[in-house]
Amino acid sequence: MSHESRKNQTEMEAFTNKDYMKFILPSLFGILFFIIPIPTEDGITIPVAFLANGVNGILGEGVPILAVSIITIAVIATAAAKIFRPTWVTASPFWTNLLDVSRNWVIARTAGMIFAIMTLLALGPDFIVADITGGLLIYDLIPILFTTFFFAGLLLPLLLNFGLLEFIGTMLVKLMRPLFTLPGRSSLDCLASWVGDGTIGVLLTSKQYEGGFYSRREAAVVATTFSVVSITFTIVVISYLNMENYFLHYYATITLAGVIAAIIMPRIPPLSHKTEETFDGSEKKTDEMMPEGVSVFSWGKEKALYRARGSQGPLATLKEGFQNVLDMWIGVLPIVMAIGTVALVIAEFTSFFTIIGTPFEYILMAMQVPEAAAAAPTMVVGFADMFLPAVIGSSIESEMTRFIIACVSVTQLVYMSEMGGLLLGSKLPVKFRELAMIFLLRTMITLPVVVAVAHLIF
Repeated sequence: MSHESRKNQTEMEAFTNKDYMKFILPSLFGILFFIIPIPTEDGITIPVAFLANGVNGILGEGVPILAVSIITIAVIATAAAKIFRPTWVTASPFWTNLLDVSRNWVIARTAGMIFAIMTLLALGPDFIVADITGGLLIYDLIPILFTTFFFAGLLLPLLLNFGLLEFIGTMLVKLMRPLFTLPGRSSLDCLASWVGDGTIGVLLTSKQYEGGFYSRREAAVVATTFSVVSITFTIVVISYLNMENYFLHYYATITLAGVIAAIIMPRIPPLSHKTEETFDGSEKKTDEMMPEGVSVFSWGKEKALYRARGSQGPLATLKEGFQNVLDMWIGVLPIVMAIGTVALVIAEFTSFFTIIGTPFEYILMAMQVPEAAAAAPTMVVGFADMFLPAVIGSSIESEMTRFIIACVSVTQLVYMSEMGGLLLGSKLPVKFRELAMIFLLRTMITLPVVVAVAHLIF
């Protein structure tokens, strides 16, 4: 529907109280679950993450078993869909999209299942099942993803389907478009990621991309630029490096470096080379032109109420939520296990990252960073896992250097044990080589900013 026709329709038709309730109530619950920070014993979090952690605490060791069972079922169902092509798959776009995947994804899902079973049963080579590789994924990461995907996927329609994105997007388009080359609605993705967790941001971005609200370029930019780690995890990193007394300096620095990277990255390759095509090639659903003589608030409210009026009932919303959960459980968990295990094996059992980190020794020396040789591998090992730089850097004596390592590791964003695996396992338009390039570019952009601030502090 064009804007003129929508404007004319608005002039002829008033919205009812039911329309307002369909917009306001689900949107308020969405904000509550995904955006509003709450204090806990472990730090600041959001209700979705709090629920996920709570279930993990209740089920304990049962969660890895459940997750591995789901991964195994996913691979069996994928194999059955590819070999036998049952009617329940071929007749359903959802199941076809989820199970009838390419050969490379079948191989990756199968590898993830094999690694998961080997680790759970403690069978196989130590470099795969060790606590620092497969064990780290199965017992630390996968359980959190498993429960987070359940609650986030189930509740995600509250953010997507009832007008909140249309309202927020209209209000913030004049900020997001000139600064970050993004539609206004992406601001909610960014906020959910920043306050909550990057995995929730990836899920939200993926669903909007598949729904036709983002172009390939916009989806790639949002997913690789704003899917930041949670506030809680930043506290874990700075605490591990014994620098809690610098937390305010630390968080201000990563915010500054992150914003600068977010302004630059969309304007350079590989993100700037992404096309403006949508997921299925159709016309993008968002339209940011605003009619003359209408306030931003009124136009945002109108768009939100139209969206709410067209939303489906509770059963359809619940069905969509469960489909989101299955999409992430079946499509993403095996990929995270496969890619994360390989990345951690390379990081922990080879000298690969030490070798490729050598150029950073000279860069850090030129920037007058103490203990540059010891810090150099931490500049690249974060590509395998975001926590590894803190582990390696914890033995460094210089507070300034440890501060730099803490900041850079968080602002690099792309790490294969979780975020990279999520991105590659989703339908978002990013490839492995692009993620590697984005990781290096973010490092080169944020490192000078972090070092400059560090020289002012220390």
